[in-house]
Amino acid sequence: MFEAHFQTFEEPEAGVALTARLAALRDELARRKLTGFVIPRADQQQNEYVAPSEERLAWLTGFTGSAGLAVVLAREAALFVDGRYTIQAAKQVDAKAWTVESLIDPPPESWISAHLKTGNRLGFDPWLHTFAAAERLSAACAKAGAELVAVDSNPLDAVWQDRPRAPIAPVAIHGLQYAGVAEAEKVAQIKTEIEKLSADALVLSDSHAVAWTFNIRGADVAHTPLPLSYALVPKVGRPTVFIDHRKLSNLTRDHLEQSADVREPDALTPTLMALAKSGAAIALDNATAADALSRLIAGGGGKPVRGGDPIALLKAVKNATEIKGTQTAHRRDAIALARFLAFIDREAPSGKLTEIDAVEALETFRRDTGALKDVSFPTISGTGPNGAIVHYRVTRKSNRRIVPGDLLLIDSGAQYEDGTTDVTRTMAVGEPTEEMRDRFTRVLRGHIAIARAVFPDGTTGAQLDTLARQYLWAAGVDFEHGTGHGVGSYLSVHEGPARISKLGTTPLKRGMILSNEPGYYKTDGFGIRIENLELVVAADIKGAEKPMNAFETLTLAPIDRRLIDAAMLNRDELAWLNAYHSRVRTEVGPALDEATKAWLDQATAELTA
Repeated sequence: MFEAHFQTFEEPEAGVALTARLAALRDELARRKLTGFVIPRADQQQNEYVAPSEERLAWLTGFTGSAGLAVVLAREAALFVDGRYTIQAAKQVDAKAWTVESLIDPPPESWISAHLKTGNRLGFDPWLHTFAAAERLSAACAKAGAELVAVDSNPLDAVWQDRPRAPIAPVAIHGLQYAGVAEAEKVAQIKTEIEKLSADALVLSDSHAVAWTFNIRGADVAHTPLPLSYALVPKVGRPTVFIDHRKLSNLTRDHLEQSADVREPDALTPTLMALAKSGAAIALDNATAADALSRLIAGGGGKPVRGGDPIALLKAVKNATEIKGTQTAHRRDAIALARFLAFIDREAPSGKLTEIDAVEALETFRRDTGALKDVSFPTISGTGPNGAIVHYRVTRKSNRRIVPGDLLLIDSGAQYEDGTTDVTRTMAVGEPTEEMRDRFTRVLRGHIAIARAVFPDGTTGAQLDTLARQYLWAAGVDFEHGTGHGVGSYLSVHEGPARISKLGTTPLKRGMILSNEPGYYKTDGFGIRIENLELVVAADIKGAEKPMNAFETLTLAPIDRRLIDAAMLNRDELAWLNAYHSRVRTEVGPALDEATKAWLDQATAELTA
């Protein structure tokens, strides 16, 4: 029906090919006298989306989730995933070859220490693990009397015969009309942070940090406009950007050279070694810096200063230009969303549409804006039991028809130069059951509780998280993912360091953008999630004795009234919902064609108890 540009729906490889790959890796490990090997779902910079050349975990196991880790021993192999991917992993991997284990509680290290024996040698690639991860692996090996071995070259790469080449997509300048702050000013801010760290230099091991600092974007990985690169910012002197020169035009090279020296990626190691030999203290990001960098600095006589990346917080607090841009992007996106939701409402009851049709339709409506650069992540389009798979990714094999009596959960986002969007809506197709309406309304009440929250400066996401869960808990149910994540400005749709979850320890600051996405998932039944993006703003409270913050909702899309049990909402919740729908109608309606506007008027009509 529609031509999809950014997503494919092919099944991951399975069967004989994967069996042969596991056997080949085991042969290579035996040749290197290694008992086993650890394969994370990671590249050198711990990116969420990685280039095809870095998809080692998927190539070996068939598991295509965005987070996971495998451990291969001579006779046993385990895949570790979190709660989002338990169902998916069980369906994708060969149960005869792999056991699926918890990535969180207990962690992989427990399995490792229980399965290794005295004298065993467990290999790992220090370029694919952070220092903290390597420390945990080392402790697990020590507990079993085994040894953790840092390999010089990855044994999996040695058996991956048709491994794709590293990407060399062109770099683009992210102009001041989008970025808001020039590179020189950002470098000055970073140098102030380096001074606070008592360091002589900072390694930018996160390509997001390089892109933000030097106002560049790229296309080396799917869905996030990243130019894979490193940078080194000294406390005194010019920064250096390490990037493949084939990605640079004369224009982008000139742009970079206004604020930094530009060198090839293979110059990073000798540059760091030279700095380390002077005894320099070099700051590294705990979250993205490879263990290899820490080893290199320490081995050269320098002092690795491990901690949080100060750029992450600078980047998370959006400036006025970025805020205006994301507001514009959300209004644009809202037009595409209204057209899509109206289309689903009109066509889905016939039973002719499939999950893939929904993905392609939404992407088409977004492409019609003329501003779409990419989707910000693979669209989650799940109906019926597929909706209960939190991070479900439809394939041609799993593709399900959307039929009356089911719910359709669609979680999607767009990358526009002026902003990144992420929105989830759950729609009733035909008549929903009372259970569906009860669970949807409990999710909605939690969503509204976050949207209406007022909180003092210094409040963390962990302190807000229970607001989203309270009505589900009252019914004895919950959801196994965070309530919200940070969102970048034409960068990653999943951005740290702030988040709304029980692990969210970073204080929320004005200018941060976070998602608000509680949900409920009934295994083999249906899934529900309601997601808007929220901007942290100052709260206007008369007589407040301390600075107070609140959320301003950025996303503008109807919430399915047919799934709401209005009798379950209190007066304030009902008022919030009606005010939100009134705003959607007012801000989006005038930009729509007559038929879609008529649909929107009905979809946002006032709800009464």
